[in-house]
Amino acid sequence: METVWRFKPETEFYTDEKCFIVEMLNTPDDEACSIARARVEPGITTCLHAVLGTVERYVILEGEGEVEIDGAPYVPVRPYDVVSIPAGRSQRIKNTGTTSLVFLAICTPRFRPESYVDLETSA
Repeated sequence: METVWRFKPETEFYTDEKCFIVEMLNTPDDEACSIARARVEPGITTCLHAVLGTVERYVILEGEGEVEIDGAPYVPVRPYDVVSIPAGRSQRIKNTGTTSLVFLAICTPRFRPESYVDLETSA
């Protein structure tokens, strides 16, 4: 099993959720956790969604924004804030700044696409 996973910015891809993702660690060799770097452009709010069976944590690295969890009012976030999102709860994040909002999305257990629920198109 690998012990060091190199960051590969060239693997960044755009998602239907309206953000850019670089998968940093997401492998069957480590079912307990996955880590992705997410980037949201200025003025963008990601799609309302939930991740079933997975607790997610956002570690804000750059920029400023607001996060909504489970229908509660938006809460401002800035670098080094940690946002904890319980499994299955609705969530979205809004970039309120003038530069990219960049954060780590740490999932336990690891993120699997089949656990993702789009709450905007399924509503």
